[in-house]
Amino acid sequence: MAYVISDDCIACGTCIDECPVNAISEGSIYKIDADACTDCGSCADVCPTEAIHPA
Repeated sequence: MAYVISDDCIACGTCIDECPVNAISEGSIYKIDADACTDCGSCADVCPTEAIHPA
């Protein structure tokens, strides 16, 4: 099950560098490509606002 990013995202960019499969894209809030996400949780571990969680 892929991770998702909620509206609590502040678009700080911390998660992008942590994703080993480049499944996160930039925007006003960031988005995770569910098809590319491997459910590793690395992005959620570094999110300062806890905006990333399993879908």
